[in-house]
Amino acid sequence: MDRLGDIRLFVEAAQAGSITAAGRRLGLTPAAASARLAKLEAALCTRLFERTTRQLRLTDEGRIYLRHATQALQALDDAEAALQAGRNVVRGKIRVSTTSDFGRNMLIGWLDEFNALYPDVTFALSLADSVSNLLQDDIDIAIRFGTPREDSSLVARRLATNRRVLVASPEYLARHGTPASPADLARFHCIVLVIASGPLNEWTFVRGAQSESYTVPLEASRETNDGAVTRTWAIGGYGIALKSLWDIDADLRAGRLQVVLPEWRHASDTPLTALFHGNRYRPPRVRALLDFLIERFAHVERHWVELPGLAAASPELDVPDARSPSRGRQPEGL
Repeated sequence: MDRLGDIRLFVEAAQAGSITAAGRRLGLTPAAASARLAKLEAALCTRLFERTTRQLRLTDEGRIYLRHATQALQALDDAEAALQAGRNVVRGKIRVSTTSDFGRNMLIGWLDEFNALYPDVTFALSLADSVSNLLQDDIDIAIRFGTPREDSSLVARRLATNRRVLVASPEYLARHGTPASPADLARFHCIVLVIASGPLNEWTFVRGAQSESYTVPLEASRETNDGAVTRTWAIGGYGIALKSLWDIDADLRAGRLQVVLPEWRHASDTPLTALFHGNRYRPPRVRALLDFLIERFAHVERHWVELPGLAAASPELDVPDARSPSRGRQPEGL
């Protein structure tokens, strides 16, 4: 029995939720694919799938085997890529994880551009604002706000500054007016993002030597644990939201959102970082994507001063040196 081929078939079937679809990808008939999976289960003395007429579901043993099988196949792919590294062969699948808003509004377009340069690369993109485990989820690159803990096995490479600003729709501001200071936010509706550690309703801003804080009252505010919903509510005219410029760049350019209090800078801006497994070989495709992303981030940052409402803002925008790896605080949403 071709055990390695059967393992690949098992992983494909688990990911596709269909033996027929997995067999089609590997050039096998449904009958041949089903027979090979049955042989694998017999060799392991374990049932990997619960089969019904409507769905294919992993057993508890199947989930355990899938995790290890996926890592083993990735290690073999990395070994092949290491042999080809001298030839700079950029091909294969890259598994990327990032936050929902940034992924939908910025990264997905960049991945399309990267694919135009490297058509032999495919992507598995995971979008979530919640905490994820790179080892468990088998992620090649995670793009997150912040840097990992000192004791983390992850290596962080700083990509950009994550500047956050207050925004609202032009229609909302036309109806309710514009706040004159952070304290003046008490007169307005606000939208609060909630993460695993709690609601992010403590907003602190600086302007030169001045510092002002405002605590958004949760009882009078909209709350969500999804950054995309925060953006949608702000565009819909439900209030003022604190958003990363990376999430709303296109909305500001299109006039769907407007910067509020542009002369005040959020005091706890965190860097945007790319996170990798510290002990895993990074094949040419991953290194090529990192170089590509560094260039894209730098290009967008250089043009932020052109965004409506930001040209008059006093703080300078930092353009980081993304070449240096670092270790530090636990990232938000990793």
